[in-house]
Amino acid sequence: MELYEADPPPPGKVTLVPTPFGAALVTAHGEPRPGRPAILTFPDVGHDHASCFGPLFAHPEMADIARNFLLLHLDPPGMEDGAPPYPPGYQYPSLEQLAELVPCVLEHLSITSIIGMGVGVGAFVLAKFALLHPEAVEGLVLVNLDAKARGWMDWAASKISSITSSTTELILSHLFSQEELAAPPPALRRVRERLEGAANAALLWAMWNSRGDLGLERSGAGALRCPVLLVVGDQAPHEDAAVECNAKLDPTQTSFLKMADGGGQPQLSQPAKLTEAFKYFVQGMGYMAASAMTRLSRSRTASLDPQRSRSRTLSRGSAGGDPGAPPAAP
Repeated sequence: MELYEADPPPPGKVTLVPTPFGAALVTAHGEPRPGRPAILTFPDVGHDHASCFGPLFAHPEMADIARNFLLLHLDPPGMEDGAPPYPPGYQYPSLEQLAELVPCVLEHLSITSIIGMGVGVGAFVLAKFALLHPEAVEGLVLVNLDAKARGWMDWAASKISSITSSTTELILSHLFSQEELAAPPPALRRVRERLEGAANAALLWAMWNSRGDLGLERSGAGALRCPVLLVVGDQAPHEDAAVECNAKLDPTQTSFLKMADGGGQPQLSQPAKLTEAFKYFVQGMGYMAASAMTRLSRSRTASLDPQRSRSRTLSRGSAGGDPGAPPAAP
């Protein structure tokens, strides 16, 4: 499976935001839109914002989104491209602390609310932020969300794997499917090259492997209170975890998109289909009502409307044209 190739997006306005958990790099595209949230992205371990989201936001069909929202790409401390290594013994922020870093960034930029888009580690961090600060989150697009704490068996398996595999290989196996690892596409090769020079990636990887439970519930104080679009590739390492997360979330607020041929990084392998799903998602939130939809008929908007009575599971092929019959509710 060949991952989508796209020209890099034009450079944005870069701001280094000081926080109690380290300086965070934010790249902004566009200007604040009155009455609309900003879209804030948070990448997975091994990525910076450009390698994680570049092909998605460079896709021509994302132009509507870029025209209608301020885009903020947040790199966690020390994970931006070319970041200097932290000194030996440096205590990297936990995932919970990274979630508390987000309000520092929003306050610095005078942003009151966001639609969050995170992948893997970024999905966990933004979901945690939404649990802690529900008033600041209008919606979430969470790719490859794994909400479970690392148990003793996971810890032991990780220790054994670290003996036989390098951190680079372990991160790649977290990001990509077995099919992609066996026949590496260009995107995987670029991430591998990036990891060879990313001195701090192992610190974030250690935090991921020592994480606590996210605390998802269908009801109660710990529930996500905003519309959520869960996304996972049908061969992704996190497919089972994403299905489990879907079962825990409020079905009236949650849509579940399982992408055929999505691999481990559907935002890279299927940017057109994810862009379209994202458009339907923001339409369901009351934004971009007049935006032109492509490929899917307008009647299918309902399948991604978070106000419907049940969440949907969508599975779309990689070929162009009609992606298939409308999905049925589980």
